[in-house]
Amino acid sequence: MMGFIQQLRRRTPLGWLQLSHEKSRLLVALSGIGFADVLMFMQFGFQSALYDSNTRLHRSLRSDIVLIGSQTRNLQRISTFSRRRLYQAMDIPGVKSAEAIYVSNMIWKNPQTRNDTEILVIGFNPDKPAFDLPEVNQQLQAIKQPYTVLFDRGARGKYEETITQIEQGKTVTTEIERRTVTIHGLFKVGASFGADGTLMTSDENFLRLFPRQLASNVSVGLIQVQPDADKKQVVAALRAYLKDDVKVLTHKEFIEFENDFWRRNSPIGFIFNLGVSMGFSVGVILVYQVLSTDVNAHVKEYATFKAIGYGNLYLLNVVFEEAVILAFLGFIPGTAVSLGLYYLTRNATNLPMYMTALRALNVLLLTIIMCGISGAIATRKLQSADPADMF
Repeated sequence: MMGFIQQLRRRTPLGWLQLSHEKSRLLVALSGIGFADVLMFMQFGFQSALYDSNTRLHRSLRSDIVLIGSQTRNLQRISTFSRRRLYQAMDIPGVKSAEAIYVSNMIWKNPQTRNDTEILVIGFNPDKPAFDLPEVNQQLQAIKQPYTVLFDRGARGKYEETITQIEQGKTVTTEIERRTVTIHGLFKVGASFGADGTLMTSDENFLRLFPRQLASNVSVGLIQVQPDADKKQVVAALRAYLKDDVKVLTHKEFIEFENDFWRRNSPIGFIFNLGVSMGFSVGVILVYQVLSTDVNAHVKEYATFKAIGYGNLYLLNVVFEEAVILAFLGFIPGTAVSLGLYYLTRNATNLPMYMTALRALNVLLLTIIMCGISGAIATRKLQSADPADMF
């Protein structure tokens, strides 16, 4: 092992010497790789923000098992089912409780700008907290008051003055479907790709805001199981007992159900995957152009190496050395630019765009593979080169 390390130290870094000899060519290559990395970082970032933002409410639900209508596609495209299914669920051994929540999108007037915008409204029984959101659970008594709601401070849009007024204890009112509502307090969930924000209120207020919504038709059923019950057995029993108009999902399956919609049934998921592929392809082409130009510029030198006894493997290693160096050097500015773009996007859209170590590692591996593919293509001419034909 020590001998191998000493051999590496004695080895002339031919790949680096060739890259650094042409400074302008090196800068062009690093710019191209950095650009490809930024494309991949942004697509991965948007994709992660898509899944994270659209499942924050799902993750905060106080529920072991979730019931949804059989025609439900996701939280913004939800179908109702009969409350009778919740009563029937209580007949299953191991079920501790079965509560209902109501969910719907509606147009409301921004209290600050007075512009109309779409927002997600959720109604639940204040005596049976439905979410693990401390800010909501501390204000349950307030939303029992008629036409009183809690507002999501992470909503997308201009709400700075409104939030400040609420924090100061001032009364803030606005209109929802030509009805005046009072914003009593705040909580934090954040905007998503499906909604600009969220309002929380009681189930009675929800029915006041949506007079066409029947109390007997609920959006989501939240089922808690007994501490000593087997959750898998309860789920199996519910699926066998309840009608086909409902889907029975574990809490984890409900989260994945939402992700599957955006991943498979929404064009957004396809677009993000396509964006990553395009960034990768652009990087392969740019790096290939640089390495191919370098090989052509030094083809006689490579032929000389062959003439004095160096084999194809050595020459291929030189080109792959250049590819790996380009991958690491190009990754650095690409990451730096992406961090800045993540910050700007997060502030502009309120989407959870954050750099993670795993994402950085994935992009680095893709960059190395990208440069490796380019190097493999660029070395084809070396393998067939005959030293006698070069002079």
